[in-house]
Amino acid sequence: MTIGEVAKRSGLRTSAIRYYERVGLLPKPIRKSGQRRYDPRILRRLAVLARAKNCGFTLAEARQLFEEPGSPSERWDRVSKTKVVELDALLARIQRMKSQIVRRCECADLDECGRRLLAKSGSQSCST
Repeated sequence: MTIGEVAKRSGLRTSAIRYYERVGLLPKPIRKSGQRRYDPRILRRLAVLARAKNCGFTLAEARQLFEEPGSPSERWDRVSKTKVVELDALLARIQRMKSQIVRRCECADLDECGRRLLAKSGSQSCST
């Protein structure tokens, strides 16, 4: 398959495919008359990479799925456990942010709001 065919079938741009090659997430393809030629199995690897990206994995974390020892499920478990901890922390932060946003401020002006915030020793909301 040419890089154009891979791009079309995977939904990626050719530049993304070349980037993934350059950073080692994809194996170097064979060249025929100077053109990259891919084995159709590259689409499977790209599908795994797409799933990892959709789960929020960084490229370094995705690389672990391809390069670390163990079965695919063991590698997935190792990488996903760390990601779940990160997502839980992010979710807690988002929940705190949301609770601050939905609180109605009863201050007459921003000066009063600032005074109330300072009086509450760093509290993140000026509402009572």
